[in-house]
Amino acid sequence: MINSLDASAQAFVANVSRLQDRVSEANRQITSGDRVSTPADAPDQISPLLELRSIRAHNQQILTGLGLAKDDANSADSALSTAIQLMDRARTIATQGASTSVTSDTRQTLAQEVQSLQEQIVNLSRTAVQGQYIFSGDQGGRPMYRFDPTVTNGVVQLTTADTTAKVEDPAGGSFSATKVSSEIFDTRDAADNTLAAPDNVFAALNNLRLGLLANDSDAIANAGDSLQLASTHLNAMEAFYGDVQTRIQDATTYANQRDVQLQTSISGIQDADPVSAALELSQANNQLQAAFEARAHFRQNSLFDYLS
Repeated sequence: MINSLDASAQAFVANVSRLQDRVSEANRQITSGDRVSTPADAPDQISPLLELRSIRAHNQQILTGLGLAKDDANSADSALSTAIQLMDRARTIATQGASTSVTSDTRQTLAQEVQSLQEQIVNLSRTAVQGQYIFSGDQGGRPMYRFDPTVTNGVVQLTTADTTAKVEDPAGGSFSATKVSSEIFDTRDAADNTLAAPDNVFAALNNLRLGLLANDSDAIANAGDSLQLASTHLNAMEAFYGDVQTRIQDATTYANQRDVQLQTSISGIQDADPVSAALELSQANNQLQAAFEARAHFRQNSLFDYLS
């Protein structure tokens, strides 16, 4: 049997095939921008590449969580700032109402204003962000309180809730980023949980309103003392959210920096070097053209050469 290709022809075909593969690979890298797009492109790099991608995906999930926590913390801080201002007004009313020179009619009018303050405070305890009540902890789908001036402390508790969810820190660990309404506005006595604590916001406001309605200067003065404690407590709660905002900002900065580092590491493995790819394409094409030109000058054997 006569072999249709001699050794030199076989070598030529093999070299052309290799050069065409180089051209194809260079074109792929230039077009896609990727040096590694399938396991076959760099088998030894696939494992570290996939690990880096997984780490970055988790880091981006953390960033998303931090963004949501930031929105909640900012809204909570704003709500508490407003609540503190309302309590300042209530303390002014208490001072005015406790004066012996104030008439019963004036105290009735002041009581109506205090009721308005109560309603506003309860509404603040029902602050929602993206449909979730931020002071309802694990029960974020519903508010914890509604205003009712006919009941004790002026509020009806709709549900009980804890806060078990934490915000993941990209540097490691996690931290609590919220408080529930019962911790902020409806604090309980340490010895008897059924009783309002001295710094209970709802109770202090309601006691002031009742003292004004009863035209009782002593009760009004006592309510004023409770309002002071409640205001101090609200300031402490606002300080808590201030610390949370700082920690979220620090964690976000860290996560963003880490994301850049991870993307750089991924790009180092995955991304093509456009300059190198273009040079490789040019060299491979030049070598391919030279190979064809050189082959064209080779003397081709004819059938007579094989028969001689």
